[in-house]
Amino acid sequence: MIDEPDTGEHAVDPDAVALFAFNVWNYKQGEMVSMMIHIGHRLGLYRHLEGAGSTTSAMLATQTGLDERWLREWLEGQAAAGLLEHHAEAGFELGPVGAAVLADDQGSLAYAAGAFAAPTTAEGLDRIVESFTTGIGPDWDARGPAGAHQTEQMLGPWTRLALVPTVLPALDGVTARLDSGATVADVGCGSGVALLTLADEFPRSRFHGFDSSRYAIDRARARARETGSESTEFKHVDGAALPSVPTYDLVLTLDCLHDMTDPAGVASAIRRAITPDGTWLIKDIRCAGSLEENRANPMLAMMYGFSISSCLASSTSAPDGAALGTLGLPPAAVEQLCRDAGFTRFTPHDFDDPANLYYEVRP
Repeated sequence: MIDEPDTGEHAVDPDAVALFAFNVWNYKQGEMVSMMIHIGHRLGLYRHLEGAGSTTSAMLATQTGLDERWLREWLEGQAAAGLLEHHAEAGFELGPVGAAVLADDQGSLAYAAGAFAAPTTAEGLDRIVESFTTGIGPDWDARGPAGAHQTEQMLGPWTRLALVPTVLPALDGVTARLDSGATVADVGCGSGVALLTLADEFPRSRFHGFDSSRYAIDRARARARETGSESTEFKHVDGAALPSVPTYDLVLTLDCLHDMTDPAGVASAIRRAITPDGTWLIKDIRCAGSLEENRANPMLAMMYGFSISSCLASSTSAPDGAALGTLGLPPAAVEQLCRDAGFTRFTPHDFDDPANLYYEVRP
């Protein structure tokens, strides 16, 4: 057989190959930097650096009791990633902008370091890969206690800083009702950050948290004991276990509907459990109904990664699960879900949260 001469029609541009390869390896770099951020968060290094000015590895070793050589490698890596400033002999500095994102989990809505979890274990990754064959994803607790902790770290700062001062006052009459004494349910409450925040702010109200994750509920109960909260109660059940009679003046589902195997069933349960003049507050991912529309989001690839690793996995963890995934509830779908459950009033809210939209829903 004689090979035909190469006419050049299928030749690949080497510059294009190099650029594509750079893009691929840049994602690998992101994986490595993500691990380094997790280490810095886990060891409390960002907090030590916050407001400390220029710090050398030797100084940080003295402050933390950690090994200087390992700290030096971490500091240099953080500087290479552009997360720390390097001042030659003076050392490394976490500036105020970096501190707002990496250190200040109590006062900054931009805080993000808690979102960087430990790398997925080989066993965990095997379960995700297996889901491509079975269609059944690992449930939320398959990630172990670390999954509940990571979720708390990701969502806790927003809850503490925005829920009470910004979101609730925008909902008609809700703050006044909480002040006078209301009964509140948080469906998908996680480790209880939202309910414990509300319990501290509204002592006349009562709060019930529901979650299918035993690790999250264990953590919520522990946090309630630590804070001495007597107005909160946490139950290890899913949202379908809500009372079948009108009980709650306010129901919360914060960044969790798209994770559920049966969000329609939960919406119907909420409709039965809410009082005639009650309010359902939904927080869910800011997204559109198609890939083309969603491409405006510069973090879109990350959102799909979150979906495969947690959201789609959770929402397919039971046979015939809804399989919504992270981007499965654009506004029109949220409204249809609510109306199908029997709710008649639906008001979207945009609080300039880059990741989420909010919906005020009433019977």
